[in-house]
Amino acid sequence: QLVESGGGLVQTGGSLRLTCTASGRAISGVVIAWFRQPPGKEREFVAAIKRRNGNAYYTASVEGRFTISRDSAGNMMYLQMDHLQPEDTAVYYCAAGRRSDSHAYYTRPEAMDDWGRGTLVTVSS
Repeated sequence: QLVESGGGLVQTGGSLRLTCTASGRAISGVVIAWFRQPPGKEREFVAAIKRRNGNAYYTASVEGRFTISRDSAGNMMYLQMDHLQPEDTAVYYCAAGRRSDSHAYYTRPEAMDDWGRGTLVTVSS
């Protein structure tokens, strides 16, 4: 079970840091990722990091503003969000995939194996 924290209300241009843990254990999976679900919309890919080499990948709308990272023990994952915009308002979820770390895999919510319950991020204009 993954657990997210760090969401909240922030003004446009502000920053937040989200954290994902697995109740003190290592987050299992070959790829770990952040997704988000804006109000009234489908869940969408935000960022991912591969366990085997630490390479990070982002959706275009957050490239240069968000940074995904993990601790060396693999127990925690982070999403640093800077220059937040109202369109970033969403429930943010962390997820882990155990079967593949290919782009076609980690960008699809239905392909991920483990999920948290989400944390709400609201960006006011």
